[in-house]
Amino acid sequence: MIGTGKLIEYLDGGRFVCALVTECQPKRLRLLNQNGREINLPLSRIVHCSRQTHPLHGSREAITRQLREATEKRSRLMEQIDLEEVWQLVIEDGAGSFTPDFLVELVFGEEAGDDTVSAFLRCVFADKLYFKYREGLIQANSQEKVEQLLIQLEKEAKRAKQVTDGAELLQAIMADPPCSGPFSPAQEEILNLIRDHYLFGADAADSETAQKVLKAAGLQRPHAPFEILVKAGIWSANENLPLLRQELPVNFSLAARQQAEQILQRGQKELFDDPGRLDLTDLPTLTIDGPTTLDFDDALSIEEQEGNYLVGIHISDVAHYVRPGDSLFAEAMRRGTSIYFPEGQIPMLPRHLSQGVCSLIQDEVRATFSFMVLLSPEAEVLRVRIAPSIIKVKRRLTYDEVDRMLESDPEIRLLNMLRQKLRSERLKNGALLLPFPDVNIFIDNQGKVHVSLSKSDTPARTIVSEMMILANREAARYVADRMVPGLFRSQPPLQNRLVHGEDDDLFQNTLQRKNLPRGELGTVAKAHSGLGVGQYTTITSPIRRLLDLVMQHQLNSIVRRREPSFTEEMCRDFTSILSRVLTAANNVRHQRQRYWLLKYLAERQGQYLDALVIQSGPKRLNLLLTDILMDVDLPPPGGSQPPSQNGLVKIRVAKSDPLDNTVRFEW
Repeated sequence: MIGTGKLIEYLDGGRFVCALVTECQPKRLRLLNQNGREINLPLSRIVHCSRQTHPLHGSREAITRQLREATEKRSRLMEQIDLEEVWQLVIEDGAGSFTPDFLVELVFGEEAGDDTVSAFLRCVFADKLYFKYREGLIQANSQEKVEQLLIQLEKEAKRAKQVTDGAELLQAIMADPPCSGPFSPAQEEILNLIRDHYLFGADAADSETAQKVLKAAGLQRPHAPFEILVKAGIWSANENLPLLRQELPVNFSLAARQQAEQILQRGQKELFDDPGRLDLTDLPTLTIDGPTTLDFDDALSIEEQEGNYLVGIHISDVAHYVRPGDSLFAEAMRRGTSIYFPEGQIPMLPRHLSQGVCSLIQDEVRATFSFMVLLSPEAEVLRVRIAPSIIKVKRRLTYDEVDRMLESDPEIRLLNMLRQKLRSERLKNGALLLPFPDVNIFIDNQGKVHVSLSKSDTPARTIVSEMMILANREAARYVADRMVPGLFRSQPPLQNRLVHGEDDDLFQNTLQRKNLPRGELGTVAKAHSGLGVGQYTTITSPIRRLLDLVMQHQLNSIVRRREPSFTEEMCRDFTSILSRVLTAANNVRHQRQRYWLLKYLAERQGQYLDALVIQSGPKRLNLLLTDILMDVDLPPPGGSQPPSQNGLVKIRVAKSDPLDNTVRFEW
């Protein structure tokens, strides 16, 4: 029983403290502890109470000296106690609970005393591997529990070593000159912890350890992990962080690479042995693309026939090489699309295919899927033949070259005439053109960012786009008319129309883009209001889009009078897959574009830029930077009327931080 004069022990911050009871209350004790402090303590905090009662009449110094001597004696006794040995003795009869006195007598072979019991309890609290103290009794852990705790202790020891070694490594990396490897496996593991913590924060597998390492190294700035990984040579100074955060695949599996190699070795002779494939190698086919394009997935041809025009829209037959169930198709499903960045691209298919055997390269025999569309002089569709084919591109032209050849080249002149009439027909059916300049970002060898705008609706570009829309429309019609499942794009009717005809006004087109109904992807063909067509799919970019590859397979099976490659249920599954992977890919692409634009703005801090007022309200203005087409929201300038819509204003770049993904403008 606890009373005055009893020597008790309690825990403070995990350490045993020895004290003498000077006064008892119903639920609390007044104590003088070994440090000479008088404290009030609840009874629940007491771990051990002596049997012996000690006198209270001595001086404070004498009592504290006595308490410290008791502590030292009990600490020495701890050295004589082997908890594992005691545990081995008691665990033979199964785990159970024991009094401290019983276990102390096993250790010392004599009657338990205040000092020996205290020493044993101190050992139990210091090493929780074998025993657990609970309500005055000591419980022996089971064999399984001890094994679990040993594993946990090993992990904790490894983590503690990681923190120490990791802090030393990070300090070495941040030193001048920096340590940049090669790194040992243990060091790479630490750097991976730092990497994952920076990318995923609290969601990282071991964010806590990474934080401890950074704290021990004195590197707790928000972007310190980024600086570390750059200095270590693991990341570049402009690492694509959105790509890493989305964990999108960059490298291809070994199986996919091996399959691509095998396709390359097959050659093209087999194409001519296929009786279902048209030999169109004599057609005067041409490609129209940008000067740096490497993956050519469409070509055009045109011939005059008895006053009408036979337009050939030839699409790379990727389905011939990439088939459901194989490794390349699995890779395409993981990616969903090729992603293009200012600094490069991540292709949906290995470059052996995307820039090799599937690319419609000039003077090379290629497998294609051809839409032979007979158009009247008014661009009315008279007849459509869709078939697997073989072509050999005769001319590779760039957009700029075609724009200069609109009148001088007979084929280009005809294609241009037909695209104007096809476009005019779509406009009659309610199509929205909404031309918007392309934002071209170029990073020079010094890392400086250059931004320029180029027209997206030049005659050459719209020749290609109109012919692709024609092929996609006819593909959708062909599949839907035969009641075969497919993947179709649609868009509900426009409710708030601001743009008509071929308006090319930046303000109107920007405002209209903010008022467009959301496009849909489904398995039933429906109208696409924005394109002005009754049904629509995409089949013209199978090198870089999974949707187009899926539809090419479906179309091929119909044309060859086989069972459809995919059932209705499989097509529904594809819509789910595409929705997920395309959302991730588009987010990465948009964030990366924004990163480079913020870098561009960071180099222009303090400068004024032109901005077009898109929407004006009393508390908020929506602006468009006319040089880089970036959306900006700002409160109205103080002390004056807000600028009116469609007005041009100047705003100052106050601060731009690409790593923080933040930019601030001022009036």
